[in-house]
Amino acid sequence: MPTALLVVPIFALANAGVDLRGGLLVDSLGSPVTWGVVAGLVLGKLLGIGLATLLAVRLGAGRLPEGVGMGSVFGGAALSGIGFTVSLLIIGLAFGTTSDLGRQATLGVFVAMVLACVLGWAIFKVAARRWGEETADLPMTLEPPVDPEVDHIRGPEDAQLTLVEFVDFECPFCAHATGSWEDLHERFGDDLRYVVRHLPHHPHGPIAARAAEAAANQGMFWPWLDFVFTRQHALERDNLVDYAVELGLDVETFTEDLDSAEVAKRVERDAASAADSGAHATPTFFVEGCRLLGSYDARTLTAMLESSRRGTRTQEIPA
Repeated sequence: MPTALLVVPIFALANAGVDLRGGLLVDSLGSPVTWGVVAGLVLGKLLGIGLATLLAVRLGAGRLPEGVGMGSVFGGAALSGIGFTVSLLIIGLAFGTTSDLGRQATLGVFVAMVLACVLGWAIFKVAARRWGEETADLPMTLEPPVDPEVDHIRGPEDAQLTLVEFVDFECPFCAHATGSWEDLHERFGDDLRYVVRHLPHHPHGPIAARAAEAAANQGMFWPWLDFVFTRQHALERDNLVDYAVELGLDVETFTEDLDSAEVAKRVERDAASAADSGAHATPTFFVEGCRLLGSYDARTLTAMLESSRRGTRTQEIPA
């Protein structure tokens, strides 16, 4: 890392071979070659990279990484004008390093480097202030917070600890991770409430999520979840209707709800919550409203919940 960020740039600058004596600086500042290099590196990189990215996003040919906005893209595009090592190589091949044109072009690279730094800094500042692009990190806080009127909650609604999981019924990791509830409930009892939200991203995920909400309309969300997670290999519509029959649901009502706009909107609400909370894969866990990074096995979840419980008790002692 020090070699790439420090040693190589200093080596390139030291070997650029530009002697500013003899009126070169004055001549270069009045040379179209110098300003052509500046325009190419500063404006060319900014507009070329920035507008091409914007066009690709607008046309649906690609999408920005989560947490990255167009302000950050244009800021990065401006900073790409700093890349002087290849520019110096091309100047040497085109003009030679000792000719007047070569020295004027090299000075243009140095001027562009300074201007690109200033322009990139200014764009990032504007993006942070006007568009809230202060960081490219994904959000860490659950949004919106758990609402007992809307969310599916297992355990006491007023429990001291809250564990939220974003699931996809076709995700094999979810089936294993969700099984940790029994161990966690045995450990924490009524101190813990467990909340499930949908993040369907597998092929059968959307219809399976809607089916779960259709079952929830008949008060059967948790039996449905436990039942269907053991049958992930068969999540076609006919399979889901058969499961409704096996669980004793009103099948006619179930199928109507499965296709209803209200149920679809409920699933979309959870998917929007996932995006706002930085959850982009399943399973993703939130302990006390904070996204869990790394492992999500029962031991890790237990440690995080215990840590939260100790922290809460410590804060309550002075009162």
